[in-house]
Order: sequence, then C-alpha cells, then structure tokens
Amino acid sequence: MRKIPYVCIHGHFYQPPRENAWLDEIEIQESAAPYHDWNERIMRECYGPNTTSRILNDQGKIVDIVNNYARMSFNFGPTLLSWLEQHASKAYQAILDADKLSMKYFNGHGSAMAQVYNHIIMPLANRRDKETQVFWGLHDFKVRFGRDAEGIWLAETAVDTETLEVLVDFGIKFSVLSPYQAKRFRKKGESEWADGIDSRRPYTIILPTGREISIFFYDGERSKGVAFEGYLNDGGFFAENLVSGFDESIEEPQLINIATDGESYGHHHKNGDMALAYCMRFLEESGRAKMTNYSQYLAMYPPEYEAEIVEDSSWSCAHGVERWRSNCGCHTSGPGHWNQEWRVGLREALDWLSDQFADIYEREMSDYVDMPWSVRNKYVEVIYERSLETHERFVEDHTKKRLGTEEVTRFNRLLEMQKHSMYMFTSCGWFFNDISGIETVQILQYAARGIQLAESVNKRRLTAGFLKRLKKAQSNIPEKGTGEDIYLNDVAPKVLTLTQVGMHYAVDSLFEDSSREITVLNYDCTSDWFHRSKMGTYIFAAGFTRVRSRVTMSEKKFSFAILYLGNHHLIGSTATKLVPEEFESIVDLAAATFDAGNLSDCIDIIKKYFKEKSFSYFDLFKDQQLR
Repeated sequence: MRKIPYVCIHGHFYQPPRENAWLDEIEIQESAAPYHDWNERIMRECYGPNTTSRILNDQGKIVDIVNNYARMSFNFGPTLLSWLEQHASKAYQAILDADKLSMKYFNGHGSAMAQVYNHIIMPLANRRDKETQVFWGLHDFKVRFGRDAEGIWLAETAVDTETLEVLVDFGIKFSVLSPYQAKRFRKKGESEWADGIDSRRPYTIILPTGREISIFFYDGERSKGVAFEGYLNDGGFFAENLVSGFDESIEEPQLINIATDGESYGHHHKNGDMALAYCMRFLEESGRAKMTNYSQYLAMYPPEYEAEIVEDSSWSCAHGVERWRSNCGCHTSGPGHWNQEWRVGLREALDWLSDQFADIYEREMSDYVDMPWSVRNKYVEVIYERSLETHERFVEDHTKKRLGTEEVTRFNRLLEMQKHSMYMFTSCGWFFNDISGIETVQILQYAARGIQLAESVNKRRLTAGFLKRLKKAQSNIPEKGTGEDIYLNDVAPKVLTLTQVGMHYAVDSLFEDSSREITVLNYDCTSDWFHRSKMGTYIFAAGFTRVRSRVTMSEKKFSFAILYLGNHHLIGSTATKLVPEEFESIVDLAAATFDAGNLSDCIDIIKKYFKEKSFSYFDLFKDQQLR
C-alpha cells in the first residue's frame, strides 16, 4: 500500500487585550480605519472569513463554502474569544461549532487547543504566575468548548522546564514548539543523542520529576513559507509545498505540521483563508495526504523518540527570551539607529511593581481567605462571567467570614489588582520597536489601574517608585522622553474615577429616553432624583446619582448639572457634598433661569454650586465624542 503523510496545519489566533483598563471596552483606534478598532478589522479580514471560506473551481466559481477551523488545528487567545463573543457572536459560535465538527473528523479529538491566558512569556514568570496563566487558560477553554483541553499553546512558544512541569501538573498532554527550540533527540532506549530535530514525528520530554509530556516541533521552513514567502498566493502551490516534505524512504508514519499566526489566513495575506480551504480540500480529495490534528495523531502514534528542549527559548527571538527583557537586536522595523534598551527598564519596573502587588495582596487578602493564591486562580470564574450574581456567589464561596459592603469592595479590588498584575506582562508590550508604541502604552495602562487599586486598599504609595524605575527606559523618539514621561503624558490622563464615570452618565442623560438608569460600559448609574428641560436645541439636565462599578462593586454618590448648547458645546460640573434638599433647590433655580432663556445665569449657577469637577466635550471618551 502506498504510504501517504499526515498533514496538520496549526493557526495561533491571537490579539492582545486592547480594552481600556477601566472601561473593559476598546476605544476607537484611528489606525484601524475604516473599522472601529483592530479587533474588528481583523475579524472582518480573518476570523470571520475562515468560518465561511469559499472554495473556487478552475473557472473561478464558488463550488463550496467551508469552516476552515474544523479541518485545521487552532488556538484562540481567551481575551480575543471574549471580545468575539460580545462583538462577533456568529463567528464566535462558528469557531466553537468547528471544534465539535472536528471531533467527528478526527476520531473524537477536537482541533482546538487552549492557550496560556493573556500571552505572558512563561519563562520570565514566577511559578505562581505560570500556574495562574495555565489555570485561567484551561478554565476559559472548558467553559467555552465544553471539554478539557488536551494541548496548550505557550505565548511565543516560550518555554522552560518549569513551564512544562506546570503543564503536566494540570494534565496537559502536549504542546507545540519551533524546531529551533529542540536541543537534541534520540530514539527511546538508545544512548546516543542527535542534534536538532526531525519535525515529522512527536517527541517525549522527560522532566526532572520523572514525568513526561509530548511535544510537536513544527516544520520551520514550510511555516516560514506560509508567513513570509507567498505560499498563500495559491492554494495548490501551498499544498504541493506541504507534501514535498514527505520522505518515502522513511518507514515510520510522518506528520508534516506547520504553525503560524492564524492571522496569516486573511489579515496578513488577503484571501489567505481561501488558499487554506483549497489546500486542505485538495490534499484530501487527491489522496496526497490525510488531514489530522495534534490530538488525533498523538493518540494514533505515541512518541517513539525523546527530546530535550533549549531552555528559555521561543519562536520569535533568536536569543531565547531576551526580546522581552533586553536589547537583543530582535525588532520589527523602525530606523536602523534605534535600539531597545528601554526593554530593560520596562521589565525591571514591572517586576518591581508585581512584587509590590503580590505583597499587598497576601497581606490584605489574608483577612478574608486562607489560601490567597488559590482564590486568585479561581477568580477566572468572575472574569469569564461578569454579573452581580457571579460576584456574590464567588465572595460567599471563597471567604472565611461574612463580608460587609466595604469589605466586598476591598476583596474585589485586590483580585482585580492581581488581574492587572498579570495583564501588564502581556508579551506585545516588549515585542516592537519603541516604548512609546500603543502596545507598551496599553500594558502601562494596566499597571496604572493596578496601582490605583493597590493604593485604594493599602497605605503604600507606589506611583513614585514605579516612575523612578520607568525613567531608566529611554524612548528612541527624543520628544517622547522616558518611560516616566510616556506614563505621565499618555497613561495618567486616562486614569478614571467613579466621578468621571458620572460625568459620562451626565452627558448620556441629555439624550437617553430612560435617563434615571443608564449603563456606562461596565458601570451602573442610577439617579435618585433627575430633572431635564429642553428649549429648542438647548438641553439642561441635573441629577442626584449613584455610580457603581460592575467589577469591584464600589459605589459613589454625587450630583451633577449640565447644559448642552448644540453641536459639541456643553458645560457641566459635579459636586459630592450637596445634600438632597440643597441640591433640589439649586436645580429648581437653575431650571427656572434656563426656562426663562437666561442661559448666562444658568451657567453661573452651575459654576457656583457644582465645583468639584467641571467637564466639556473634550473630557469624554472618544466614542462618546463621536456619538
């Protein structure tokens, strides 16, 4: 019987979390035009098209529409899946359905793999953070796909032995690495080692504890062809290049497996999803290969060889994991004289801040729970499903005493601080060329939110120490200054308080029909007393309002008055010290001057009695400005 190879095509589908750290929503990103943000743009170009990819015949006519995910191997970052669930529900459901369909194709083995939660570089993390990343990733996978994950994708395929030990602790059977991460291999039972790797077979890694995990090393040459050398210009050419890796002289089964960013299939390469669909269909119908996924192949052909990994290695840095802590020379583009020395200062500053967060967390959380870090692991239940019921159940299940309202807020703030402590190590913050890039500003935003939460539950002041360390990180753009300058100019102005959320509610109340209760992103705003008057295009509104965070359950009462003068002209201000009776009399006076057409007196009253925080059009979120 003629031997034919197995082919496994893996796509690592991932975008870093881009949500505003206070709002849990992505603000408009002009660089993604004509789309609202990069997630939406890539969804339109890649994630969605791969659920309904067209297969054309030689005449260019559509002969079939297929879900590519069902025939390939894939992983999606949990933070990306969360966005897809909210903003692209049809594509999201099709991805989940594809995993179920793949189980029919591949003898009960689903094609979806889990991923460490928010894409941190595992070798640079401590054991505790490694465990949380895996715990969160596996929990998210199970609740979405309805089954336990057999394999897990490591961010940037960055690996060390401790990481593999953690994977085994959680029952993971396999992971995928680049061929350059293999130190040497040998057949089981033999004593002689050979350098390098043959990517056409799986391998066993024997760990110091005596336990084992399987590793697939992908075909580097052919993966590079997909990512950078035009394989996706033609599905037939793609297929031929894959099967050219098959060696008929080898007796044992052979797996030709490639792994690339999933965004290659449609975002990086236009119509790449169609080339992928054609390639997989062609290979199977022509009998040139059998499509499989890693889980099925591992069940059919357990490793007969063992290998050793290169410690602290990754798929995107020739220097191991230095890209995420030093000026190793790896970067994406930019002027030739630029350097990445800023990575050192950034890593040191965030490491210091993480240690501060950990100390505060252990000290403060011990008042409420016996095992703080176990509770942090389980907090993913709340992150996955934000609701009052989930919060209340989580507090009840995990605290050793009944908590009062303020204690519940402190409890939630401590856990959110830890979430942001994880998020601020998202790998893309170091990946590119300069500390002023949007990816690095994003992780600094997570750091700022963590600091705000830490300082709200503990007397320790962290900002000055953090900025002192950030100052060592020098931007390549002189006018941007240092990491301290970037933090103060691009991050600190975004720090949000409940009063500022109330300002946004005040603006929304001008136009919403039901103004007494409005949700402003992840905050609930309710007015115990509300007034609104209209005069032509002018609107006056005032309210005595409660703002509550859906995340920490913290709450604040304040009052506001706002005058809308048409277009983007508005005048508003807030106060927190007015009692209801005083507030009502002031609003009655302001409303009377407004109804009489005396706008200048109305403005004077607002300025006189509402002094805490004035605001205008330019203080609003970008999306609210546009609306």
